[in-house]
Amino acid sequence: MRRLLLTAVSFALVMGVWAQKKTAPQKPSITKPPVTKGRNINITLTPLKNCKVYLASYYGQGRALVDSAYLNEKSQGVFKGPNKLTGGIYFVVSPQYTIQFDLLMDDQQQFTITGDTALKENAVITGSAENDLYKQYAAYTGSKGASLAQLENAYKAATTSADSARLRDEIIKTDKELQDYREDIIKKNPTSLLATLLTAMKRPTVPAIPVVNGKADSTYPYRFVKEHFWDDVLFNDDRLLRTPFFEKKLDDYFKTMVSPEPDSVIKEVNYMLLMARTGKEIYPYLLTKFTNKYMNPEFMGQDKVFVFLFENFYAKGDTMLLNPASRKVITERAYSLMANQLGQPAPFLDLTDTTGKTVPLYGIKAPFTVVAFWDPNCGHCKEEIPKMDSLYRAKWKKYGVAVYSVNIYENEIASWKHFIQDKKLSPEWVQAYETKAAKQAVEKAGKANFRQLYDIYKTPTIYLLDKDKRIIAKQLSLEQFDDLIEAKRKTL
Repeated sequence: MRRLLLTAVSFALVMGVWAQKKTAPQKPSITKPPVTKGRNINITLTPLKNCKVYLASYYGQGRALVDSAYLNEKSQGVFKGPNKLTGGIYFVVSPQYTIQFDLLMDDQQQFTITGDTALKENAVITGSAENDLYKQYAAYTGSKGASLAQLENAYKAATTSADSARLRDEIIKTDKELQDYREDIIKKNPTSLLATLLTAMKRPTVPAIPVVNGKADSTYPYRFVKEHFWDDVLFNDDRLLRTPFFEKKLDDYFKTMVSPEPDSVIKEVNYMLLMARTGKEIYPYLLTKFTNKYMNPEFMGQDKVFVFLFENFYAKGDTMLLNPASRKVITERAYSLMANQLGQPAPFLDLTDTTGKTVPLYGIKAPFTVVAFWDPNCGHCKEEIPKMDSLYRAKWKKYGVAVYSVNIYENEIASWKHFIQDKKLSPEWVQAYETKAAKQAVEKAGKANFRQLYDIYKTPTIYLLDKDKRIIAKQLSLEQFDDLIEAKRKTL
């Protein structure tokens, strides 16, 4: 599917604007006609002639072209095909890829569009009860939205407390009228596409803090909003992808309602994916979204979510959704992360030091062990490793922290030793590397090497282990490692 960056559009569902004459609020209702097969959407778009125009839709956070029609000498064409388009919010797009106007696409895809590129606001859609309802909604919300904006501007400019109080009451009243109108549409047209979209847009109203046995329950508003955030939203509804607000709402939910702790995220992700599983488009979209988000996560430890996705979805057959290159990347990344999850024992290291002696990681006795993988020719390493040495000399050494420092390239021994001597790195550190013979032995045995086991895709890569060599932290800044050591040592 081709992706396209389109010009801005005034979408009535979000912005509350539909350019047409203001009308009084009506009791919205819709009677669905019999569902037809395929799509047959006639369009007349003057003054365009002998050219292609397009249908586009939202698709997650982007937009995509989904169909085209050739306009003849009379500016007439047809969007036609044996299959229906996924329902949602669509746009008519000019040959220059400029949005002309929007419309709703429901199951009844046999209607007519008449418009003019110079008078986009006067476009007419006939034969679609869904779009008739949409126009009623847009006209009312456009009028109320403009009134609300005026009231809010007046409130900001108010100079007396009496005016502020009066305007605040009017804002609350007008906003409630808007909300009631939307609820009325949902109530009277529960099976309509518009009702589905309005339901998906809704955010729970934060309730007042209740007092229980004389004590205020300050956590109740959060619990209430989280519990009702997705009321009546079906995660297997592919139409949600064809809106501008579903993914934003999804991102807001994870940002404001879900703890970043990986087990909390896993619970939410697993529920959504299981509920979305029967969705032809939304299920692979969500699985891909969560995979990309947690393969290289924002917060330490959230790569556990990616491992969970691999073990419970991809490893159970969902790799069929991937092309061979993506399948290879995801599988290799998952196996790299499985061995170094927080709380797990660190993978064994039995490397050779600068004197030729083998030094096992698990032979080190210390309350904390910092394991640092680096490259003596890496510019970032040249800055970070001396900084880590300064922290060690200033604080970590007296705390009993051990450092297991690993040169990741066996063919850079001279550069490595020169760097150690030139920077006068602390002699208490274990300075080790994997010999060529040891590397070849690992390869011959078909075992994972330390680069895979410790997920070393950049340098330096640093881990913090506890006294039992379990992983406490990884991929933090030196300052964050220092803060964590300070906090952890106080609990010993």
